[in-house]
Amino acid sequence: MGGYGLYVWGSYIVTFMCIAGEILLISNRRRTLEKQYSHIEDLDNNETKNETTS
Repeated sequence: MGGYGLYVWGSYIVTFMCIAGEILLISNRRRTLEKQYSHIEDLDNNETKNETTS
């Protein structure tokens, strides 16, 4: 690599770390949104039950 091996492999490592970080952040955000939506759905279901029993 003509003396540039450290730069080339370092660039690959940094790129891989950025891609892995993005994947982790996206999966974390997805879990957070699923929890929020399930809480909203539970609230809607409880309101519907309360309306039908009244």
